[in-house]
Amino acid sequence: MTDRIPLKRALLSVSDKTGLIEFARALASRGVELLSTGGTAKALREAGLSVIDVAQVTGFPEMMDGRVKTLHPVVHGGLLALRDNAEHMAAATSHGIGMIDLLVVNLYPFEETVAKGADYDDCIENIDIGGPAMIRAASKNHAFVTVVVDVQDYASVLAELDANDDTTRYAFRQRQAQIAYARTAAYDAAVSAWMAQAIGEETPRRRSFSGELAQTLRYGENPHQSAAFYKDGSDRAGVATAKQWQGKELSYNNINDTDAAFELVAEFDPAEGHAVAIIKHANPCGVARGATAVEAYRRAYDCDRTSAFGGIVALNCTLDADTARAITEIFTEVVIAPDATEEAREIFAAKKNLRLLTTGGLPDPAAAGTSFRQVAGGFLVQGRDNGRVSRDDLKVVTKRQPSAEELDDLLFAWTVAKHVKSNAIVYVKDGATVGVGAGQMSRVDSTRIGKRKSEDMAEALGLSEALTNGSAVSSDAFFPFADGIEALAAAGAKAVIQPGGSMRDAEVIEAADRLGLAMVFTGQRHFRH
Repeated sequence: MTDRIPLKRALLSVSDKTGLIEFARALASRGVELLSTGGTAKALREAGLSVIDVAQVTGFPEMMDGRVKTLHPVVHGGLLALRDNAEHMAAATSHGIGMIDLLVVNLYPFEETVAKGADYDDCIENIDIGGPAMIRAASKNHAFVTVVVDVQDYASVLAELDANDDTTRYAFRQRQAQIAYARTAAYDAAVSAWMAQAIGEETPRRRSFSGELAQTLRYGENPHQSAAFYKDGSDRAGVATAKQWQGKELSYNNINDTDAAFELVAEFDPAEGHAVAIIKHANPCGVARGATAVEAYRRAYDCDRTSAFGGIVALNCTLDADTARAITEIFTEVVIAPDATEEAREIFAAKKNLRLLTTGGLPDPAAAGTSFRQVAGGFLVQGRDNGRVSRDDLKVVTKRQPSAEELDDLLFAWTVAKHVKSNAIVYVKDGATVGVGAGQMSRVDSTRIGKRKSEDMAEALGLSEALTNGSAVSSDAFFPFADGIEALAAAGAKAVIQPGGSMRDAEVIEAADRLGLAMVFTGQRHFRH
């Protein structure tokens, strides 16, 4: 095997013409012969470049609307022949097969076609066949062939040629082959995922996921773990699509927590008022509505000021100057919002370590989607939790009916509980959380933790009683025993929302009636593990 291979002949066949002319001109200036197909050849000729049609080389015209043009032994022989194998080279000579040293292909825009909402037939027509076949052939023969599948690699190819007397090194060709195989794998994954959805196959026999590197991270959850951030190509508003205005790079934990914060705050329609969520370690430590963004922030902050320090703040509305000033009163890691005023950005500019992200919109909390989690030897796949309830979905099961105000708080608490690690208990009063218990093995423990936090916050605010007194409370899953209801009553709660469905629902309802609580069932749960 030869380390350095000169480029004498290149085949270019691209859907995305970005940078094509400049790259091809640079190759031609180095004496590289250019082969091409269809629209690519036309673009090169119009730019004044000398190009040979693949049809001229194969002796077959492009046919069947361009479906058949590169699927030919002359093309694949030129890509696959081992230059150091005498039999291969003799066969090439015998059949008039010229070597191809560089393959430049980017695939039909299948993903973009799907994203535009095209119909089934149009999506099928945008599945590339010849491109992946050539890419795989060239990648397999990377000992002799350089393959390029991404526009951003044009510059690196030219830099490689400049540094190595118009040759490419084996290590460079290896890297390009890996990139190419990853591209065809992602392409096939996109096609198979789309087709499964199109035909209603919820559990396909094989499932693949792909992503494009967005950022290499300094480390993962802990310094000894390597990590990177990949984008899945969707247009869902959030961290992956956000613009970062300032601050150092996001860390693994920043990205995870910011996503949790933004998905939570997106549950609250901006048309119904401003909402702010403060997140710490993927759990909310304060969520509130307000007449203004700054009011919502201060009310969220007053749920748990201790935990809010160093947290993530998410808004469902434009970040304004007043809210920006309030946020800068304590150390905050990240702020994410659909938009931010110029004045707000100027205020944040004085806090160099504070990251500000804007997304241009909110993700739809009711949208379908898929989430997956790795386990030993496999991974779990499920639809994203887009469950929601309205007043009409609620079933009052106690003698006391909740008031209109209590119903508002119950629904608010239920929405927040969906985003709290189970076992989850969320106390709410007047559209703001006043106590959160998260991630405990016992629901009673979560109940007590939420109360204790509210007591600590009341003391910090100079109040004489726990903030949970008179609150509405949500549990993400049913109460298996009456002791949970008794603990809520002891915390001062007056109304409860929960899924129901326990074998001891009757005992739980009897306890609520005995303690004077109003309780509603949703028939839906929100485990978040």
